Amino acid sequence: MKVQGKHYRTIWLKEGSENIVSVIDQRWLPHKFIVEDLKTFQDFIVAINEMHIRGAGLIGATAAYAMYIAVLEYSKVNVDFDQYILDASKKIKATRPTAVNLQWAVDRQLNVISQASSIEEKILIAKKTAMKIADEDMESCMKIGEYGLKLIEDISKKKNGEPVNILTHCNAGWLAFVDYGTATAPIYAAHEKGIKVHVWVDETRPRNQGAMLTAWELGTEGIPHTIIADNTGGHLMQHGQVDIVIVGSDRTTKCGDVANKIGTYLKALAAKDNNVPFYIALPSSSIDWSISNGIIEIPIENRDEDELKYISGMIDGNFKKILIAPEQSPALNIGFDVTPARLVTGLITERGICSADEAGIKSLFPEKLIQ
Repeated sequence: MKVQGKHYRTIWLKEGSENIVSVIDQRWLPHKFIVEDLKTFQDFIVAINEMHIRGAGLIGATAAYAMYIAVLEYSKVNVDFDQYILDASKKIKATRPTAVNLQWAVDRQLNVISQASSIEEKILIAKKTAMKIADEDMESCMKIGEYGLKLIEDISKKKNGEPVNILTHCNAGWLAFVDYGTATAPIYAAHEKGIKVHVWVDETRPRNQGAMLTAWELGTEGIPHTIIADNTGGHLMQHGQVDIVIVGSDRTTKCGDVANKIGTYLKALAAKDNNVPFYIALPSSSIDWSISNGIIEIPIENRDEDELKYISGMIDGNFKKILIAPEQSPALNIGFDVTPARLVTGLITERGICSADEAGIKSLFPEKLIQ
């Protein structure tokens, strides 16, 4: 996507360097656009864990580059390579346990690295694989946009060209992936085609990724949008002001249960009660082919309570962190919830749209679910 007229991906190998990876540091948005250089494996651990970068696809791409940098750093240690790279993989996997893209990307790197013999070959194949994973992520998001566009087009026709009101939750935009995003990709495609859209942007407490990131993205693209409090969606649906809900996924089971940012489940319940179509936009790299029951089997991240008790923002040109709750009160900060497949109208993937069940997913990805 473009920022001030210049195209950016969210992650790239720095020009003229083989050992520096550049990322958009999302902590400063929407107030400042800052590019951060990740130079060491530890830089990647910090960037993922402390959410300099976030979002399922981008976490996966960043983890892939982290494994490449880990191989580059092997010359600095005096240990067995296999044990070294396995230890590195465990460290990077531990940073964000819910997003399956991270595990998928790391395991893919481990596989290709193990097939190379010399360190030089391992470095080369790890670099190529990291770049390929990033390219694939962007291409998948473009395809998701193409398939999801049809849903918005159909609603637009029924409304005789009146704006299609889309509700989304958290940020599943280009900042959460390498480019285009998932939940936002159909929106961008519709806007580019001249279809009138309006997006209800959940603020998405406690880190406010909707208010800070999704709203910033949509604004840079000139797409009409309105920020709403997280609990407003149900009211809007009751009054016919939401035509479709499109959200992302951090991990989806092979049977269609979806883990996404906390609060997604409540949106799905409200959508079901008001007959509003509820779609999940995701690349296949977000599907965990090994599990069936999302509520029982998907690991849910429990984050620092300070994310709930403090809020950060710009005051007089400076970033400030402000306590908004009683300091002595404990807080529970669960990062994700699971929406059961029965509440999901359909999955928008890079291969098309399917029902949120094993048969539907298998129809698009038969090679993944061989009986």
